[in-house]
Amino acid sequence: MKAVVLPRIAPIEDKPLREVEMPAPQPGTGEILVKVSVCGLCHTDLDEIEGRLEPPALPVVLGHQVVGSVAERGAGATRYEVGDRVGVTWLFSSCGACAFCRTGRENLCEQARWTGKDAPGGYAEFMVVGEDFAQAIPVAFSDSQAAPLLCAGVIGYRAVRLGEISDGQTIGLFGFGASAHIVIQIVRHQFPHSDVFVFTRSGHHRELARRLGAAWTGGPGDTPPARVDKAIDFTPVGEAVRDALVALHRGGRLVINAIRKTTPIPELAYHEYLWDEKEIKSVANVTRRDAAEFLPLAAQIGIRPTVEQFGPRQANEALVLMKRGKLKAAGVLVFA
Repeated sequence: MKAVVLPRIAPIEDKPLREVEMPAPQPGTGEILVKVSVCGLCHTDLDEIEGRLEPPALPVVLGHQVVGSVAERGAGATRYEVGDRVGVTWLFSSCGACAFCRTGRENLCEQARWTGKDAPGGYAEFMVVGEDFAQAIPVAFSDSQAAPLLCAGVIGYRAVRLGEISDGQTIGLFGFGASAHIVIQIVRHQFPHSDVFVFTRSGHHRELARRLGAAWTGGPGDTPPARVDKAIDFTPVGEAVRDALVALHRGGRLVINAIRKTTPIPELAYHEYLWDEKEIKSVANVTRRDAAEFLPLAAQIGIRPTVEQFGPRQANEALVLMKRGKLKAAGVLVFA
């Protein structure tokens, strides 16, 4: 099969990803073989490539927003039929026995494995996954539309949950890439009396935010018309944490939806940025529950991610565009 592998840690500008031929994997007990149609591109892929989230072994097949069809079932796998369309998220597996798993927090399991990091991911024509960790894809979505929902959408949904938003509160979104442009649609549906303010450098992203219902848009550090009650930071830069805390109202909560920051969070004077009972909550990975709840909701809302398609040989170039903030929205690699 054809696969795009990462053989070494390097800046994405050095084009370290390589397209290679390798044997197709075989499904084991309880696993399914997925014929990959598309795989979404994610900032976490950049973190792995550039060493901020180093894979345990190289080379590795990246990719954790995987959409395809069941090509073969391993022994004991009965949940899906051959030909069924499925998706794979960042969560590849968890132990199922620890205190976190038993209380619905498998995203914090110390034995969890992550797709495209600890196990081969979807930058390939085929991959295997345990059938219990694959998600059914609603018929409302094309393969390319479904791919960004499996990470950008699912983790965005989790960020909204952790924000504990109430209808009528003002919501600030910092950064407006693949995840945020889905989150604004969730917020506008679930909290119709809430205003959404969007902070982003990109003029194109500000225009998209207004089309999706933002009440105000501006750049990092701009002063919005009112303080926000809840804020979600989607950016890879540390300065956004400070900017969000400045915009946050007393008693507000900031949710940081980033697996790594490429620049440090600036020093924060307690009395200036954190007093008045402001809270900071991080988002760590996703659970199967997040995906199982979000995908039908996305179909119900009518979310349609804006997608740019690339061939596997364009993976390096596409990720450079992502790093520079020049993708129009969500990027996907098309394998079929």
